[in-house]
Amino acid sequence: MLFAWLAHRRACQTKQEERRQRIKDLAPSFHEPLSATDKAVLEQPLGALVEDVRTGRRDPVDILTAYSKKALKAHEATNCLTEILMSSAVDWAKDCNKDGPLAGVPVSLKDTVNIQGWDSCIGYSAWVGKPAQKDSVLIRLLRDAGAVPFVKTNIPITLLTFESYSDVFGRTTNPHSDKKHSPGGSTGGEAALLAYGGSRIGIGTDVAGSVRIPAHYSGIYTIKASTGRFPKTGSTTSIPGQEGIPAVYSPMARTLGDLEYFWKAVVGMKPWEYDPTCHPIPWRSVELKSARWGVMWDDGVVAASPACKRALHTVVETLRKNGHEVVDVNPPSPYEALRIGSALILADGGEAIISPMRPFESNDLGVAQAVRMLRLPSFLRKLYTLYVRYIKRDEIYAGLLDRWRAKSVSEFYPLVAEREAYKVKWWNWWKAQELDFILCVPNALPAVPNDGMKDGFPACGYTFLFNVLDYSAGVLPVIHVDRGLDALSAFRARNNVEKRAYRQYDSEGMHGLPVGVQVVGQRLEEEKVLEGMKIIEKLLKEDGKEYQLFSI
Repeated sequence: MLFAWLAHRRACQTKQEERRQRIKDLAPSFHEPLSATDKAVLEQPLGALVEDVRTGRRDPVDILTAYSKKALKAHEATNCLTEILMSSAVDWAKDCNKDGPLAGVPVSLKDTVNIQGWDSCIGYSAWVGKPAQKDSVLIRLLRDAGAVPFVKTNIPITLLTFESYSDVFGRTTNPHSDKKHSPGGSTGGEAALLAYGGSRIGIGTDVAGSVRIPAHYSGIYTIKASTGRFPKTGSTTSIPGQEGIPAVYSPMARTLGDLEYFWKAVVGMKPWEYDPTCHPIPWRSVELKSARWGVMWDDGVVAASPACKRALHTVVETLRKNGHEVVDVNPPSPYEALRIGSALILADGGEAIISPMRPFESNDLGVAQAVRMLRLPSFLRKLYTLYVRYIKRDEIYAGLLDRWRAKSVSEFYPLVAEREAYKVKWWNWWKAQELDFILCVPNALPAVPNDGMKDGFPACGYTFLFNVLDYSAGVLPVIHVDRGLDALSAFRARNNVEKRAYRQYDSEGMHGLPVGVQVVGQRLEEEKVLEGMKIIEKLLKEDGKEYQLFSI
C-alpha cells in the first residue's frame, strides 16, 4: 500500500514537472506578449485562416505561435492543458498540407485522443509515462486535412463527471468565474481553452453530456454527433468496450461559424475511409424555410433553474415572435431513459473505471459516491432502496437505485432490448408530432461550484436522454446568469436527485456565468441541427440579444 501511494505521488509530480518544463523550454517567441498580428490571427474565423495559408498570406507557424501564446495564458488562468505539443507542432505546421480544408489550423484535443509518442493517461497516475504507440484515426485525418494538433486538454479521472479534476493534472476552472466554478466535464479543459480564446476548434467525447455540458457551462458551441458520424477509433477511454451507451467524438468551437466550417471539413475528408465505424454519409445541405419546434421544459426529474429556464424562454419567445411554430411537448418519459442509461453505462459495477486507480488516488466526489453504492452488499442496497421508496416516498430516486449494481450478461441483454424499444417509442412519438427539433435546457443548472458534482452527479437527464436515443444534439450559449433576474424563489424538491442538485444553485455566486440552450434533431441529423442553431443565433442577433463571448 505504501509503495503504491509513493508510486502515485511520484507519477503526479513527474507529470506536472514535465508539463512545466515543456512550457519553459518553448522557444522565446511563445513567451512574448501577443502582438497586433497575433491578435488579428485570433480574430479570424477558420475559413479566413485557411484561405490565408493557401494563398501564402499567412505562415502556419505564425498562426500556431499566436494560438500557443493565448493557450498558455488560458492555462495560467484555468489550468486547462495536459500535453504541451507546441514544440513538435512547429515542425508539423511547417510540413502541413497547405491545400487541405484545414490548412494551418491549430486544433486542440481532449486528453483521450492518442498521438504517437505522447501520453493519454486521462488522469490515471498508473498510465503516466505510457505513450501511445500510434496515432488515432482522427489524428491521421486531421493531419491529412492540413490541421496542426498543438495541445491536449484536461479531463476528470474516470471521464464520468461534469467537472475536470485529477491528482495528475489538477483542477480546471471556468474562465468566467474567479476559479470558483467548473468549466464542465469530461471535456472541461477544451471548453475552458475555447472560451478563453486559446483555440478556435477542439475535439471531445460525449457519453452523457461531456461536450454539451462544457459548452453550456463555458459559453461555447458544440454538436454531439450520432454514432458513426465522427471518427473515434484508436483513442483511449476509461471504459473500453462499453457499448451500452456508446461514447461519440464530437467537435467544439468558439463560434458557430467555425463549428460549421470544421464539421464540413472533417466530413469532406471522408472519415469512413479512415475509420470503419464511420457511416459513408457526405455532408448534406439543409434549407429550412420553416420549422416546427417542440419545447421540453422539464425532464420530470430536475426542474430547470430560473437562469436556465430564462435562456430557454428567450429562445422560445424569439422564435415565436419571428413566426416560427413552437409547441410545448410531453415526450416519452425522459426519466425512463435515465433509468435505462444509468443501468447500462456502469453495468460492470464500475470495475473498468476503478481498476486503474491506485490506492489513495482522488476521485470525483460524485463518481466516488456512485461507486460506493454500486459496491454495497446487495441486501444493504435493497434495504436502502426500500427506505427511499416507502419511507421517503421518493419513487424517482428509488427507481434509479433499483438498477444501480453490477449486471450479469443475462441481465444486460434485456436492458439493451429495453433501450431499443425506448428508441422506437420516441421515433413513433416524434413522427406523430411532426417535429423538426426539440428545444430544452442542457442541464438544470449553470456551471456548478468546484466539487459540485458531489450533489449533482445523477442530474444529467437533459443530455443523457439523447445519448440513450443516439440523437444529434447541439448547444449554443444564449444568456449570462443575472443575480436579480435569476434568483430562486420558494422551491420544494420533488425527489432526492432534484433536492441535491439545487443545493448548488446560487444566482449571486453564479452571476455572469454562461447559460446555453440545447437543440436536438433525430439520429444522424447533424446538418439539420446546425441549421436550427443558425436560425436561433441569427434571430437573437436581429433582436439585439446576441450572446457576448468571453473577451479575448
